[in-house]
Amino acid sequence: HRGYDKQAEADIAGGAFLSNFAPLTREDARAIADDAVAFSKFTRPMQGLIRTVADGEGDAPFFVSSAHPRIVNGAPSKNPRYLQVRPDIARPQETAVAEMAARLHRRLPMDAPLRLPVDVVAAGRRNNAAEPGVPPLCCYAPLHFMERPELFMEFISSMTGKSPSTTGAGSEGAMTKGPFNALASVVDLNAAFLSFALTGYDGWLSSAGVIGPNVRVDHDISLLVPEVFSRMTPEERSATNLIAEGALERVEDFELDGELIEASRLGYRMTERFQSKYFGRIFMHPHVVFSENMLRPELQDEEAYAESVRTIVTTHQRVAQSYIDDGTIALAVPPVKALLEIMATGESDGMTLHDPAFRAMFTREQILPSDWYRDRLKAQAASIALHAERTVGSMKRFIGEPTNVLAAERLGITERIVSMQSTLAHYSSDEAADELSGTLGRQVNWR
Repeated sequence: HRGYDKQAEADIAGGAFLSNFAPLTREDARAIADDAVAFSKFTRPMQGLIRTVADGEGDAPFFVSSAHPRIVNGAPSKNPRYLQVRPDIARPQETAVAEMAARLHRRLPMDAPLRLPVDVVAAGRRNNAAEPGVPPLCCYAPLHFMERPELFMEFISSMTGKSPSTTGAGSEGAMTKGPFNALASVVDLNAAFLSFALTGYDGWLSSAGVIGPNVRVDHDISLLVPEVFSRMTPEERSATNLIAEGALERVEDFELDGELIEASRLGYRMTERFQSKYFGRIFMHPHVVFSENMLRPELQDEEAYAESVRTIVTTHQRVAQSYIDDGTIALAVPPVKALLEIMATGESDGMTLHDPAFRAMFTREQILPSDWYRDRLKAQAASIALHAERTVGSMKRFIGEPTNVLAAERLGITERIVSMQSTLAHYSSDEAADELSGTLGRQVNWR
């Protein structure tokens, strides 16, 4: 796909760490350059690299082209990778201009901190159609909103469809890999849950790969969603507003051949109204971009849709059961613990997924006055106090050494001790936890 990914061609042409690209020679460069029609499809950076190599410049015996992946078992690899230089480092002038524009818009002086809040959290959802030995995961529409219970089912399962680097639909991600995370996963789940619940962020999922078994979209929609959200006001982006105006519709459970298909786990999905009103701010004819069978993937193949939902429910059950089997469910905060039990067994203390009492556990209003949340705040205050106590002790030992007299004076250690003692006294008080309300607090038990 010469010229398709302009950013990738610019990154690769400028030099990068790569894997699974074919090592090409000068003769290859000349052959590529001689094919004028195909060569013209490359962007200028890649054309420049190929011409440089073809002309004999430089000493490197090999180069890579964005259009030539490594050949593995007689076929091009589907998994080429490279490490991209951070855009703010690669294009510092553009970054500086963007920051200055943000300051001018806010009328902020240069010495004032520039805070750029996150307005939307939209996760990507890789889907796949059924293949031999690979179950389908293609029941998602282009864009879904999920309330917190369904959203955290997604996060807990870390579910992904088949990609070039995986063997099929299943559980994947940093939280599923021990080498990346030495803590029990439930510790991060507790923090992630509180982060969403206390800040009130809506939970969004955009689709990649395929929509339904028949429509391939790759990453196009994942790239479009931020563009759409950036053209909506905060009031328009509110899921409550979008549901009220008919831009989102609830996905309902249904029966197929006498079997209950729990499609409600998909939350809400975008409708024709969302498409025309909001995607219409990007496209002249948004109805051409998303057909009806993309907005409602079950219209493509009802059995594939149902089997995809079965895959989701089975993965939810399997992953949640692992928390029960290894005992780490005991470390979960009550809402997460109840959710894990429902994922694994269908109920928790008599409550089901759709029970209002269960769903209320995921609200800020119930979290803030709860005893378990208060315990987290006390644990955080105690941790800060312990750190302050240790710091005071270390500094006192430092100034107690005769050889450190001059250094202690230069560093203002005496003043720092006074300041840290004040911190220690403050966070040792009963009121310290109150001022931490609204924060994540700290995990109370670790095992």
